[in-house]
Amino acid sequence: MMPWQPLLDWWFGPAGAAAQSAAEKHQLWFGKRDEQDAEARERFGVLVEQALAGELQGWSGDPRGWLAHVLLLDQLPRMIHRDTPLAFAGDARARELAEEGITLGWDRELSPLQRVFVYLVLEHAENPLQQARAVQLFGELAEGAGDAERELFAGFLDYARRHQQVIQRFGRFPHRNEILGRVSTADELRFLEEPGSRF
Repeated sequence: MMPWQPLLDWWFGPAGAAAQSAAEKHQLWFGKRDEQDAEARERFGVLVEQALAGELQGWSGDPRGWLAHVLLLDQLPRMIHRDTPLAFAGDARARELAEEGITLGWDRELSPLQRVFVYLVLEHAENPLQQARAVQLFGELAEGAGDAERELFAGFLDYARRHQQVIQRFGRFPHRNEILGRVSTADELRFLEEPGSRF
């Protein structure tokens, strides 16, 4: 077994229809539960720290290893280090890694659902160009989805557009300000009172 396989198995579950996998894993991916964060820390915390330290470069020589490396830099720190600056510590390297793999076409070697978690790296960026790229890539996924999965991928595209709108408006994600020690503007504070403003 390749060293990244346990992480991919945990994150995506058994191979199957994207809609079914998303239904089963939605809480893990987008929920906020202490027990999930603790499981991520217990099972993959060492790998996250190795990824953040630049010690897993060898994983990125294979599309699935590359995907797992991206998860360790982008998704897992948001769980293991939730509500601390370290939650975003891997973002810059994750963006570089995602762009490198996309340029090589490795995202096309993955399933559409796996590609979502590469493109989310760009959606997480406080950068208008990367936001536009995320919307484009999620648009391609939505266009290519079959009938059974059209709603799922349309939802991912909608979220990408909503993230893009926030960056267009503020140039950053206001919900990160407190964690990162940034001073929020009055407009940002009003925005943060709106439902759904914190994703």
